[in-house]
Amino acid sequence: MDFKLEIAKILEKQTNMPMEDVIASIETPPELDLGDFAFPCFRLAKELKKAPPAIAQEICEAITPPSFVDKIEAKGPYLNFYLKRDAYAKGVLPQVYTLGEDYGKRDIGVGQYVVIDYSSPNIAKPFHIGHLRSTVIGHALYNIFNKLGYRSYSINYLGDWGTQFGKIITAFERWSNKDEVVAGGIDALVKLYVRFHDEAEENPKLEDEARAWFLKMEQGDEYALNLWRLVKDISLLDYKKIYDLFEIDFDSYNGESFYNDKMTPVVEEIAAKGLLIEDKGAMLVDLEEHKMPPCLILRKDGGTLYATRDITSALYRKNEYNFAKAIYVTANEQNLHFAQFFKVVELMGYKWAKDELVHVPFGFMNLPEGKMSTRKGNVLLMEDLIDQTIEKVRETIEEKNPTLEDKEAVAQQVGLGAIIFNDLFNSRVKDVEFSWERMLSFEGETGPYAQYTHARCCSVLEKASDVDYSDADVSLLTSDEEFELIKTIATFGDKIEEAANKYEPFVISRFIIAVAQGYNKFYHNNPILKTDEDLKKARLYLTHCVRDVLASALGILGIKAPSKM
Repeated sequence: MDFKLEIAKILEKQTNMPMEDVIASIETPPELDLGDFAFPCFRLAKELKKAPPAIAQEICEAITPPSFVDKIEAKGPYLNFYLKRDAYAKGVLPQVYTLGEDYGKRDIGVGQYVVIDYSSPNIAKPFHIGHLRSTVIGHALYNIFNKLGYRSYSINYLGDWGTQFGKIITAFERWSNKDEVVAGGIDALVKLYVRFHDEAEENPKLEDEARAWFLKMEQGDEYALNLWRLVKDISLLDYKKIYDLFEIDFDSYNGESFYNDKMTPVVEEIAAKGLLIEDKGAMLVDLEEHKMPPCLILRKDGGTLYATRDITSALYRKNEYNFAKAIYVTANEQNLHFAQFFKVVELMGYKWAKDELVHVPFGFMNLPEGKMSTRKGNVLLMEDLIDQTIEKVRETIEEKNPTLEDKEAVAQQVGLGAIIFNDLFNSRVKDVEFSWERMLSFEGETGPYAQYTHARCCSVLEKASDVDYSDADVSLLTSDEEFELIKTIATFGDKIEEAANKYEPFVISRFIIAVAQGYNKFYHNNPILKTDEDLKKARLYLTHCVRDVLASALGILGIKAPSKM
């Protein structure tokens, strides 16, 4: 039973407010003595020309409490509903138990596509910590929208076109060969790129040579394109090592190059609609009326820009998938770029652009002052971060649980989980402060803490493996700790929907911590295995539900839930 919805139905009749407004108004009080649901009467004051406390009192007197409500009280401007704890447990937990990993799913997006553009590293450069945020935020959103019934479609919009490839080809032709590059992988490509810039400082003609090679690529020169494909293949091989560790795959790896032969008709359409103007040889769309700088479409030499490709890709994706939303997960420093190209698409007459094109910006990942182990400069490479994190977790496991089976697998799951959770715990627009100590702590609001709570649930259930609790009487779960925990679990579906509406995975992260903290409080204050048989079964049933909800919620973020730690 959806208790909030049932209360909303009662209030709808009494207030004549639209159902969606009633549901949006119902609050969860911070303290148990204020009720389980509260309805503020402020917004009714103007219409009824009465004080909110008087309105609350009148509604209270007019309502006959339904069978699942213990009492209704008017306290000041609020109408507070106190639920019967036994009825609440019986209304929530069997649904959780039966649905398992499907609990919390909704069907509001059935039959609709959501296209999510995320990760998108630049080819020929190593995958570093700067790519982490886009990758884990985008993947979490992918899972969140799938939980709501949408068909999420993931796109890794690779940076695989531009003059930098002319530079790499130039360096390849002068100082390397295919065997060396294949053997050296991404590191060999980085060395070539760095050497090109070092040599170009002494010999500027190398820049002309690089532009000439890229022109050959644009003109379809097969030799140049074969070298470009080699660079792309080597890069993807390196990136997929990281993606495979996180168990992330993409429905499409179509990068910038995919749109190279699709931009001319789009530019012609922009011009035909009277939007394209010339300015000192360049072609642009004037956005002054919309309080933005002009959006450049073509350079003086006729070359295209990021905006040209992004406009083209938006139109292509709309035609290909007929999406309900197209979400772009990139750093907040690109806010202007997305605002500009979204506006151009809208001015082209595509009104869907206003509501369906969504930029999901995020803050920076800030490293500590001290340099961590990296292969080059002050950029922390993802491979280094992962290796060091897993090693630190491995050391902790050796210290705390040296007899643990599959220590390597658990260390990897906990290490990767710590990295993801650390990134997703706060609002995405905030900068993330990187801290080994905080990220890897088994206490507090961390990934390892949440995973440890799941493992604790598994341990409790394993110790009671001979107990059949499938028919437990959950109406016995009426203590404060039990009731609060059940109430938290019951919000899972709402939290998934909230996370989607706000494009904020941290809503799920905070839910996970609330469930973990609630369970640990319950665990410490309520004996599970050493109590009478009926209550033991009920508490095992609750533990089973918590285990499943934690595993499902962690899975949304892309985090594994180990059964032992």
